[in-house]
This record gives sequence, C-alpha cells and structure tokens, in this order.
Amino acid sequence: MFLNWLSRRLAAYLSKQITRHSIRTSTWEAMEQALQPGDVLLVEGNTRISVAIRYLTQSTWSHATLYLGPDAGLGKAGNGEPRVLVEADLQEGIRAIPLSVYRHAHTRICRPVGLSDSDIRQLADYAIGRMGDQYDMKNVFDLARYLIPTPPVPTRYRHKLLAFGSGDPTRAICSTFIAEGFQSLRYPILPIVRTLPVDDPDCEDCVLERFRIRHHSLFTPRDFDASPYFRIIKPTIETDFDYKAIDWEDQ
Repeated sequence: MFLNWLSRRLAAYLSKQITRHSIRTSTWEAMEQALQPGDVLLVEGNTRISVAIRYLTQSTWSHATLYLGPDAGLGKAGNGEPRVLVEADLQEGIRAIPLSVYRHAHTRICRPVGLSDSDIRQLADYAIGRMGDQYDMKNVFDLARYLIPTPPVPTRYRHKLLAFGSGDPTRAICSTFIAEGFQSLRYPILPIVRTLPVDDPDCEDCVLERFRIRHHSLFTPRDFDASPYFRIIKPTIETDFDYKAIDWEDQ
C-alpha cells in the first residue's frame, strides 16, 4: 500500500509541467490535415519526466502517441472533440485523447510506409484492447533517479537505462506500448540485422540479411524518428509551400 501511495506521489511530481516554451513546427491546421491513421506523433514534452527521457536518450523527443483518427471508435472528449490519439500517460495509463492536447507542442509525425487498411485496423484493435493498462511505475522509479541530481551517465549506457520495466504485459511506457503494436504486425522499427554469407561460388561478396525483432521494452520515442522504415512528415511543406510568400518583418 505504501508503494502504491509513493508511486502516485512520484507520478504527480514527474508529471508537473516546468517553465519551458516549445516551438511549434507547424500550424494546428496543417498538423490536423497531415496526420493519417497509423502515424506516430512524437512530442518534445515539458514535464519533469520529459527532461529525464530526453537526457537519457539524447533526443528531442520524450513522448510518443499513436494517431488512429476520428473513425477508430475512440469516443469523444467532454467538449465534443473526437479522441484520435492513444498514449500511455504516467498518471492515467493507456488512454485515448483528442489531438488538441498537443496543439501547442513541438511535435514530429513519423509515418509507417505500406500499411494496409487491415493492418491499421489490427493496430487500432491492439491499442483499444490495451486501454486502461497502467504505466510501468518500475520504469518511472528508474527514471526518477536521474532527475535530482542528474549524474554523468556515459552515452553508451543511456539507452539501456530505459529497459528496466517490470516485464508485466499489463503495464507499459509510451514508446514500448506503440512498438509492441507495430511488432504484432511484423513491421520493423529498428530491428537487429544479421548478415550471413551466401553460398554462391559466383559471388564471394554477396551476403544475406536476416532481421530479428528487438524486445519492445528497449524502444524509446527517438527510435521512431531514427527508423529507416518511418517517413518523416512535415505538415508545413505537405501543401503548396511557397517560401516567397513569407511575410518577413524586415520587408
């Protein structure tokens, strides 16, 4: 009971926003029009836990959400806005939220290439089936150790420090929850690639690539940005962008 109380207090502390101003990468209208079901929306974040994740991963991104769109059956928020994103929230667990939650955030859209309608439906079913699962608080305790004070951790160890989750399938952190969904489709994010020699006497240098899935607990938000299998979508230039139309202050 004491551990549950402590976990709730820690979650509330880490979820508190700090004084920091994000720079939007596009207008709200452009982001809303650019997103498609199956996209992963990365968020810079402005909470205490965001600082720890960005430090450990040496990345701009501290949070990942899955966009499923208004037709995914996620319901509506209190103001009538459709819930279109699914995320693992530190305090509320896996939940569906409207896009406006990140209206003023610094974001990046990462789009998986080649998904069929059936794949997207399977991804949505997976996310909806995980609704209500709680955030992995064991992972949060590990992260909290690197907040106050922040120790010098060698770069080669930082990524591994986020793999301390409980291993309980009913618990998740934002990126591992989404990674597990894509891996259920056998869609690659950052797989382990082994090269094997090809037994071909006419081609001594030929090799065969074999892919192996990395455990979902090893994924962080930055991996969707770094993945060669996700296209980076920049809403500002997805439409008819004309740099000559910019209204510069000095003109």
